[in-house]
Amino acid sequence: MSGPSTTADRVPPSAGQRAIEAVWRIESARLIAGLARITGDVGAAEELAQDALVAALEQWPRRGIPPNPAGWLMTTAKNRAVDGFRRQAVHNRAVSRLARELPSAVDDRDRIDDAIDDHIGDDVLRLLFTACHPVLPMSSRVALTLRCLAGLRTDEIGRAFLIGEALAGQRISRAKKALRDNDVRFELPPREQLAERLGGVLEVIYLVFNEGYSATAGDDWIRPELTGEALRLGRLTADLLPGRAEAHGLVALMELTAARQPARLGPDGTPVLLQDQDRGRWDRLLIRRGLAALDRAGATGEPVGPYTVQAAIAACHATAGDYRGTDWTRIADLYEVLAGVWPSPVVELNRAMAIGLAEGPEAGLQALAANVDAPALADYPQLPAVRGDLLARAGRNAEAAEQFEAAAALTRNEQERVLLRGRAAAIGAGADPQ
Repeated sequence: MSGPSTTADRVPPSAGQRAIEAVWRIESARLIAGLARITGDVGAAEELAQDALVAALEQWPRRGIPPNPAGWLMTTAKNRAVDGFRRQAVHNRAVSRLARELPSAVDDRDRIDDAIDDHIGDDVLRLLFTACHPVLPMSSRVALTLRCLAGLRTDEIGRAFLIGEALAGQRISRAKKALRDNDVRFELPPREQLAERLGGVLEVIYLVFNEGYSATAGDDWIRPELTGEALRLGRLTADLLPGRAEAHGLVALMELTAARQPARLGPDGTPVLLQDQDRGRWDRLLIRRGLAALDRAGATGEPVGPYTVQAAIAACHATAGDYRGTDWTRIADLYEVLAGVWPSPVVELNRAMAIGLAEGPEAGLQALAANVDAPALADYPQLPAVRGDLLARAGRNAEAAEQFEAAAALTRNEQERVLLRGRAAAIGAGADPQ
């Protein structure tokens, strides 16, 4: 949950605090987007939403959670927005904007409420394209939208970027200031400008999806509300730009990956790794939709891009009968293609794992040592986790256990920490790594 640090960050949260956090994660994007449309200022909208959150933290534990918590947050934020319009200089600009849309009495509270509640179009999609405005560098576009769209804390955004929390905070602050200074309107750009913002929009959607599919921090292994929102935004974007291969490629990637989500948690809520998942629980409808989106990406005739290549990798998993029968050679080859169009140490890390499964663990370890930039991934828990997996497959159990323990020490997700320590213990006991 984004927002100011509270004692909830340092002590186990109460049931009320957990409920507030759940509501915030689900509703913050729509709340901020609706407020941004009426204020014309993404930064001001986030501040109003944060004010409503603080009010909830103060009142709900004493008065109880309201029957419609999302509506309570919106009403509180709207009331503060209306009061703020009357006190601040932004009032004149906001009323002027409303005057073009409302027939009369624009300063009436009911009319302002009606304007805020006008859901013509999609406010969250407008927020996405506004935050991805060309006046912002790519890194700031993604950081701002992850903050406003996904409700991530600054440290979580830093984790997603493999950067420090302070730098992530600077990017967010500078992005808000740049939008304000350049008087960027909260609206979808003209159709001829949509394509130039597409790369930033797709990157944001992808990072939101990843945060939902495998949370970087907290007690939850997955955050379904984020994966669902990313899928919704991806589909909207692909419909908006049907001729762009990467828009369809990203939808395909998310559909095929999300299909595994029902099998990623065991009956007791503990994480289940890909090799251990019951594929009968995979969502066949999402797999069919994902394969169809992959076909649409290919039918555009555009050059292959990173999301389409990753979707092809996900299709290999989705169409395999089991883990051992997966076409790991093709996956390794696709990762090599991906490294060419989207160079990244994480891509090389995944490629090394695929090589290890296709050609044997020692080959994977050699690829890891030769191609993965370890310093760039110094705080990335998946580096020692992959190394541990390959070492275990090579029968080097003591070294493998050390790597899993190292990975557990790096992760900030409690469920992942338990999983990694469990793998270290199982390897020590001689379990088959598959």
